[in-house]
Amino acid sequence: MLRTRVPLLALAGSLAWCLGGSAAVGQPRPPAADGPRSVTPAPPTEPGAAATPVRRPQLDELFARLAASKDADEAKGIATLIDRRLERSGSDTADLLLQRSEEALKGQDAALAVELLDRVTQLRPDWAEAWNRRAAAFYQLDDPDRAIMDLREALSREPRHFHAWAALGHVEMASGDKGRALAAYRRALKIHPHLPDIGKMVDRLAPEIDGRDL
Repeated sequence: MLRTRVPLLALAGSLAWCLGGSAAVGQPRPPAADGPRSVTPAPPTEPGAAATPVRRPQLDELFARLAASKDADEAKGIATLIDRRLERSGSDTADLLLQRSEEALKGQDAALAVELLDRVTQLRPDWAEAWNRRAAAFYQLDDPDRAIMDLREALSREPRHFHAWAALGHVEMASGDKGRALAAYRRALKIHPHLPDIGKMVDRLAPEIDGRDL
């Protein structure tokens, strides 16, 4: 599946994108021996729950401020406000399921997280954060191909999701595709110019990748 495998634990600290950097993705956990985990049934879907989440006018302003931020401290505060908005779906049910999936990921139960997030993506298919979180769960399950697919789904819904761009760079890097990794890292930095450690990754990869065509 992977051309050049980088141990997942080596990327654990970097692949904390699913929680906006609040927790690291851990080592993959095999399925339980006693069969599939049961999941508490979700509350009934609210009327109109499958509709596209309402676009918050403030989000555009926040992204503009983030791109123009002068230093890491300023950027961190703005990024936190963005994260809070991206983490709201407009559906209490979807928000609750996302919270449960976060707890499952923190408990190293990625299989349960995927089950929960499957429901969230059905309930709110246009919610970028749901796809972003499920990508983290798939990566924890050692399925980078599915992780990449979900990251691209997230980015198709919110192209400014800098956590998803950074995560895509990490997964491509683990797969041995440094060119794609560099492109993803650069997209992340264009949105969030002070994203921790991503600038270092670009500085490290750029001389190698940009010099190939010389």
